Amino acid sequence: MRIISGKLKGRRLMAPKNLPVRPTTDMAKEALFNILENRYYLDELEVLDLFSGTGNIAFEFASRGCTDITAVDRHYPCIKFINEVSLEFDLGIKTIKADVFAFLDALNKQRYDIIFADPPYDIDLSHFERLVTSIRDKQLLSEEGLCIVEHSKHTSLSHVEGFQMQKKYGGNCFSFFK
Repeated sequence: MRIISGKLKGRRLMAPKNLPVRPTTDMAKEALFNILENRYYLDELEVLDLFSGTGNIAFEFASRGCTDITAVDRHYPCIKFINEVSLEFDLGIKTIKADVFAFLDALNKQRYDIIFADPPYDIDLSHFERLVTSIRDKQLLSEEGLCIVEHSKHTSLSHVEGFQMQKKYGGNCFSFFK
């Protein structure tokens, strides 16, 4: 995986091969951050990265100046890798080893400017819906906050309340929710 921009621009990070992940492609990641940088000052954001996997998205936020990032994944090897990279490059990413749905259920009065979620593409549509609904019902987004869910081009989330738009990049899609 490669960091696209910021202080770690061009740096390649080699995640262990045994991680149960599907990292966001460079093309999709670059397009996503172009959208975000046109809307926000990234260094002012509080970011929650759900289903973090390799930490690809969290590292990109950190490289671009974001200092308040929380990464959540249920797999210890993923959390361990994120911690190692964060420590090596002094990124300050907070990690939580937890099931994402249990983590969201336990949150109380926490607000984020960006919530990025990249669940496994093969989860049931009802889990995608539950993810977005839980974020909305618990009011986890700040007033101008944005929830972004990455999913397969074969999944549509346009029917979920709060849907704003969808962007497709190859086989990847990002659905945006307010």
